[in-house]
Parts: sequence; C-alpha cells; structure tokens
Amino acid sequence: MKKLVSVGVICFVVGAFSGASFWYLASPLWNDRIVNEDLVQIEGSIVLSKGSFRNADQIHRGKGLVNVVKLSNGRVEVQLSEFEVTNGPDLELWLSSHPNPKTSSDVLEENWVSLGLLKGNIGNQSYTVPPSVNIGQYHSLVVWCEQFGVLFSPAPLAEGA
Repeated sequence: MKKLVSVGVICFVVGAFSGASFWYLASPLWNDRIVNEDLVQIEGSIVLSKGSFRNADQIHRGKGLVNVVKLSNGRVEVQLSEFEVTNGPDLELWLSSHPNPKTSSDVLEENWVSLGLLKGNIGNQSYTVPPSVNIGQYHSLVVWCEQFGVLFSPAPLAEGA
C-alpha cells in the first residue's frame, strides 16, 4: 500500500510540474494580449524614422507599422500601429543597431537597448525611449523573447518624413 501511495504522489508531482510548465510555455500561443492605446499626435511632432514588422521565420510572425516620433516636448516615443506578433513568454521590445536583422545572432552581435516588456501582442501601443539613448545609433526595432533568446519579429527603420 505504501508503494502505491508513493508512486501516486510521484506521478502527481511530475504531472503537476509538467502541466504547469506546458501551460506557461504554450498558453501564449492561444492567449492574445490586446492593447489599444491612443498614439500621441501632437502638433510639432517629427517622425524620425519608420518601418514595418515582418516575420522572423514560419513560427515567429509579425506585422504592423513603427513610427519613431520626437514629440514637441522633446520626448522620443516608439509607436506601434496595426501591430500583431505571435505571442510568447517574456516578449520585449528592443532597439537594435543592426540595420536589417534576420536572425537572433544578428541582434545579439550588435548593440541593443530594451524598451521594456511588450504591452500586448496585438494592437496600437507606444513606448518612451529613455533620454540617455541616442536614437540615431539604432536602425531597427525587434520583438525579442528574452527567456529563450529568440527573435520574434524585426522592423528595419528608415528615416521618416
């Protein structure tokens, strides 16, 4: 009887751990986080650069528009519109100095700065660029999975108009 209880407890613990791990890793694939922020359009704002997200590969897909905007108060924002990316754990938005990253190593071999956790994998959203960041040194924006070191979607940036 003790052996049966021991086996039952071990199976329960292994099952609970496996189930929790599966839920953590896989649930973002079917649970979207939708955000719909108002993107600031202040008179006197200047679009410094813009771009479009694209797929990193067949699994990590992205689309939408990026505008890097210098507001009339001097603050620089990265604004995402019509944005959608494959959801995943621990997604962040990074500025990268690589002009056209296609792989994770392209991003890691260059300078990058995190703008923080992605607010949502769908919808309009904006991120403030810290004043200490020289925005002219960064030529792309990427959605990055910090936990697994994987590129989800890059957006090469071109000078705005």
